[in-house]
Amino acid sequence: MTKGFDVAPWMDRLGGHIERHPLRWIKLGGLETHLVASSLADVRVERPVYVTGLARSGTTILLETLARHPEVATHRYRDFPMLFTPYAWNRWLELVPRQQEAPAERSHGDGIAVTSESPEAFEEPLWMAFFPELHDTAQSAVLDGATHHPLFERFYRDHVRKLLAVRGRRRYVAKGNYNVTRIGYLAKLFPDARFVIPVRDPVWHIASLMKQHRLFLDGQRDNPAARRHLRRVGHFEFGEDRRPIRIGDGATTAEIVALWRAGEEVRGWARYWAHVHHHIADVMEREWTLRPAIRIVRYEDLCASPHATLRAVLDHCALPAREPFLTDAAGRLHQPTYYRPRFSAEDLAIIAEETAEAASRFGYHVDRAQALRQSAE
Repeated sequence: MTKGFDVAPWMDRLGGHIERHPLRWIKLGGLETHLVASSLADVRVERPVYVTGLARSGTTILLETLARHPEVATHRYRDFPMLFTPYAWNRWLELVPRQQEAPAERSHGDGIAVTSESPEAFEEPLWMAFFPELHDTAQSAVLDGATHHPLFERFYRDHVRKLLAVRGRRRYVAKGNYNVTRIGYLAKLFPDARFVIPVRDPVWHIASLMKQHRLFLDGQRDNPAARRHLRRVGHFEFGEDRRPIRIGDGATTAEIVALWRAGEEVRGWARYWAHVHHHIADVMEREWTLRPAIRIVRYEDLCASPHATLRAVLDHCALPAREPFLTDAAGRLHQPTYYRPRFSAEDLAIIAEETAEAASRFGYHVDRAQALRQSAE
């Protein structure tokens, strides 16, 4: 079994039960809210922060940095699978003796070591329970200001309040790659929300996406528990259940799926990269009221000038930070050393052809003519 893809039997069984009975767990979550109402009386969701964007763009690095802030509460690895009742689950965990944990590299094989206390993206199972069609490529995944789901909205607000209460913190930070298609809806729920969207040079980004997909395929091979677990946590970016986010009428999504099925991985990922990033840029241009709430963070800037870039991110999120915090956080950031893009000239020409226009909207210059010349040599 590939390192990092093992799933504890108890987690597999309990996670499966919750997946099969979402309505039952929604009701239990509502009951929990009622039972701890007195503890939530003074808890408000103020200026929540959403770190979102296409996977492998730097969302995890930003989440880990923000999670270290003393005012911030996030989901943690230990929260799964009991996500629907975070208050009771965390209170129970506080009573259970725990052994000292040694950090272990996560399944992504990217050098990031985690424990059960590490921050993680665990909102997606909640979204899937109320919007079961979100990962159906036959339907649009975009949720905007016109979306209306009172039951979810009440449950979600209460969920965040319970997480803040049980953590004893004031500010909620969530990482969710799929939230990139829900910015309008989240801004409707929380008008003071802030969005941090990392972007990355398409050549390096696509290389990382392809590397992760191969790693996940290896990890899921002959390991059905791993595949079930990734489905339950809403992780469809890579592996056997890979699915692109459907944006718009679905024509481009269908093209991406067809390219992947035909084995055209580079062109499929490149078209997907362009599709998602055009969507981000379109939201910022079309929804002018949302633009001040969105901070684009170029991954290259984060690595080359971490102190200044993180300062700008924290200022955008209205999270005060003293110099020691910034210095420590900046010292953890660097360009990846565990892989480099190894594309042929033809691959580079494909990436340039597919991504040049979208990349230019974020200040990247993808030289299509040079890539085509290299391909012809």
